[in-house]
Amino acid sequence: MLHAHPRIAVPPETRFLEAAYYRRRAYGDMRDVRNRQNLAEWIANDKGTKFHDLHIGREDYIRQAAQGPGSLGSVIGRAFSMYGERFGKPRWGDKRPSYVRKVDVLRRLFPDAQFIHLIRDGRDCSASLKEMPWYSLDSFHAIANWAEAMDAGAKLRRKLPADTYYELRYEDLTDDPATELKKLCQFLEEDFDPAMCEPHMLAGVAVPKNKTWHNNTHGEVTRERVGSWATRLTGWEIALCEDVLGERLREHGYELSGAPSAAKAHVAAFRQTMAKRRASRMRKDLRDRVNRLREPGPVAALLTSGQREPQRVA
Repeated sequence: MLHAHPRIAVPPETRFLEAAYYRRRAYGDMRDVRNRQNLAEWIANDKGTKFHDLHIGREDYIRQAAQGPGSLGSVIGRAFSMYGERFGKPRWGDKRPSYVRKVDVLRRLFPDAQFIHLIRDGRDCSASLKEMPWYSLDSFHAIANWAEAMDAGAKLRRKLPADTYYELRYEDLTDDPATELKKLCQFLEEDFDPAMCEPHMLAGVAVPKNKTWHNNTHGEVTRERVGSWATRLTGWEIALCEDVLGERLREHGYELSGAPSAAKAHVAAFRQTMAKRRASRMRKDLRDRVNRLREPGPVAALLTSGQREPQRVA
């Protein structure tokens, strides 16, 4: 929908933004043109980065990144800005569900960024995640993933300015796309375009064919999957979702089905999963805080007028 806007380009999910940030020490000070070139070569040529889904010239990107501003965010951001240029659009975005837990990192890289958090019923999210061909974890992790996203969103609502963070519900968006997209465009300070309500017109260009789990983007906006958790989750999974996610579900306007209480063993397994995931994030965050004390070079992008102005990033 956003990619259908005449001024905004949003590519398929990439795999290099976070990876480049966390391995920044390995590439050194981005004020050195050789380091910029080395990082750009990794982004463009490593099979795991999904750079090929952008369909921009590898050598052209490497050259422009090396010749561009000397900061980590500038090297990363140049790939996205070139994607926007491919469609003649001045603004670009990036989409990954995990970003809701990485906003601090993203603001370091792109200080003038705006964040859109699309929220969906946690039961539907858990059911969909389990069905993804690339997902290898169990139901406890799938449910924990949504709980963490909602908790992260709550913190962002309290912390970020109103012009920086925006939430909308999947169910509202699919029920009345025009109304919800008009409100979203107001947040983005862009004019609404009716083409945004017909994203299937661009799906053939914007969605890679191998991502079969995005097949619905090739059709008109539908509410077919809303509430489908009732048939896609097992009884014990529904009970667990409503037991451990109940408060979060109600907070976002989702009604509970009245399922029986979850088994104690399932609740205990969920809590254990949450604790392990929390400990893993804390270890990663601690390593990052230590690395911030000895940055190899500038982090923030210098590609827009907003980025070049003095920024105060929490």
